[in-house]
Amino acid sequence: MKTIINPERSEWPTLLQRPTQSFEAIEDTVEEIFNEVSRKGDKAIKKYTELFDGVNLETIKVTNDEILLAKSRVSEKLKAAITTAKSNIQKFHKAQKTDVISVDTMEGVTCWQEKRAIDKIGLYIPGGTAPLFSTVLMLAVPAKIAGCSEIVLCTPPNKDGSIADEILYTAFECGITEIYKVGGIQAIAGLTFGTESIPSVYKIFGPGNQFVTVAKQLATKFGVAIDMPAGPSELMVAANDSANASYVASDLLSQAEHGTDSQVILVTTSSQLLESVKAEIETQIETLPRKTIAKKAIENSRLIQVDDNNTMLDIINAYAPEHLIIATKDEDFFTSNVRNAGSVFIGNYTPESAGDYASGTNHTLPTNGFAKAYSGVNLDSFMKSITFQKISEVGLLNIGNAIELMAEAEGLQAHKNAVSLRIQNLKQ
Repeated sequence: MKTIINPERSEWPTLLQRPTQSFEAIEDTVEEIFNEVSRKGDKAIKKYTELFDGVNLETIKVTNDEILLAKSRVSEKLKAAITTAKSNIQKFHKAQKTDVISVDTMEGVTCWQEKRAIDKIGLYIPGGTAPLFSTVLMLAVPAKIAGCSEIVLCTPPNKDGSIADEILYTAFECGITEIYKVGGIQAIAGLTFGTESIPSVYKIFGPGNQFVTVAKQLATKFGVAIDMPAGPSELMVAANDSANASYVASDLLSQAEHGTDSQVILVTTSSQLLESVKAEIETQIETLPRKTIAKKAIENSRLIQVDDNNTMLDIINAYAPEHLIIATKDEDFFTSNVRNAGSVFIGNYTPESAGDYASGTNHTLPTNGFAKAYSGVNLDSFMKSITFQKISEVGLLNIGNAIELMAEAEGLQAHKNAVSLRIQNLKQ
């Protein structure tokens, strides 16, 4: 893990660069698979599932028997943990519901806004080395609260053609039964175009690797919305002498173990903390079952020491981390001034993994600097706002002249006529 002391601001763009491939290196592969799925449907899905996942499937839809079997094999203790997490996620996302907003902008002119659920959504759940059944909760729970009528879940199969029991059980608990054994680019393409088996959707949710991220962005070219560009996981910890070095190291490693392309960064004003964290990482990493993955991610990571809190804050906002832990005495300074972050964890007893699983906030968050412009998934992600207006006779007389003058100034005579005809009739 590279240590950097007081880097010049001109060095920050390079220093804070993510360890990702350029999209140009991926786009050709994504476009090729999209083209084939659009033309050949299930045949292409099965071809790429065999190529990338190493399994030849006759049927890609998960059966009810598979779901019930998975339910019987999940331990009662884990079921209880999932129930706890689900309850907290429900509480937090239900609280995000808003009332209808109605305003009389002038006498006789009423405008209001109402929210409606997106009818058809697709959930992408990463599998592979770490089947993220927690992501099922993060996406399915708010989708159900929003009232989405059709929810389709795609997740890559294991080598034996099965889906992790935990994913199937969690989906069942959330009321999701449309589940397909398909991952990666081909899953996103299937949700985009629809196939003989997989329904097309209006919006796709879920994190994934760089190929999934590019595939989601390509889906938008075909009229399908996405939650956000969400790629490899990342964490930044802002800490000073008040932080516990072993806690900080454990938090950094918790994200490093996600994948070899994950990135973790410590920014601190304390040289002593920096050295202590470095030593803790070297000790703790050796005990991890996924230490090979974590060690590769640590190679992409940084320990940065700066002189003051203002510089720490500037680095945070420049990096725009997916996850940000604030472990400092003056936490209010940072929480009040952080502008760019997906989700923030405050204090020595708020590990990032709490948000990953059970605190209630959503863990589907913008990565790769997109936190500068994107929010994490929330209840509104599964809804759209529709505006309404109603104008009375009095209202049209009050607002009509302004509309006529503006339409005429823009050279749009038909726009003006639509008002003028009504006003003429009202004045007769």
